[in-house]
Amino acid sequence: MASSKFHGRYESVDRQCDWPGCTRPGEFRAPGHRPSGFDGPGEWRWFCLDHVREFNAGYDWFEGMSAEEILSAQSPASGWRTESPSFGPRAGVDGMPRWADFDDPLDAISARANGIKSRAQREAAMAMSGRWSKAEAEALEVMGLGSDTDKQRLRRRYSELVRRYHPDRNGGDRQFEGRLAKVVDAYNLLKKSAAFA
Repeated sequence: MASSKFHGRYESVDRQCDWPGCTRPGEFRAPGHRPSGFDGPGEWRWFCLDHVREFNAGYDWFEGMSAEEILSAQSPASGWRTESPSFGPRAGVDGMPRWADFDDPLDAISARANGIKSRAQREAAMAMSGRWSKAEAEALEVMGLGSDTDKQRLRRRYSELVRRYHPDRNGGDRQFEGRLAKVVDAYNLLKKSAAFA
């Protein structure tokens, strides 16, 4: 379905305007009787330009909402507390601050940016020390270890992270498999490092 230069217009010869008694083409969509939700994207009503304008003039997005729900929906931070990986109970396991711990979205963004910046600075410092390569410095960050680590500490940390991220330890939940793979790759790189020689 191609959209024309007229914003929101979908040209179609086989769709008729849903307005009672109108025979013009229905080229503009409007919310239908069934809204988007768990079962799918919902339904659209299709109107001609005049009737979509009339529909929009009388449409009330807040219909059926309480005063508190309307106030919440109009808030600039609407959706901020929506459950997502950043707000889940296991957020922050990568050493970054948990977004759910902040009341203000800008504070959370700032904290995450500072965490990314300090991580990059730590990696650069480890790589510049001459003991670790850049790849090894990144692997140490994945493992959550500093530049002063030894082989025994590396093994202990690896064992701890494998237990934390393995699906068998998380009730079969496979959401941390990607993180587990990064830990395994980092460990395999670090255990062969010349820094431990």
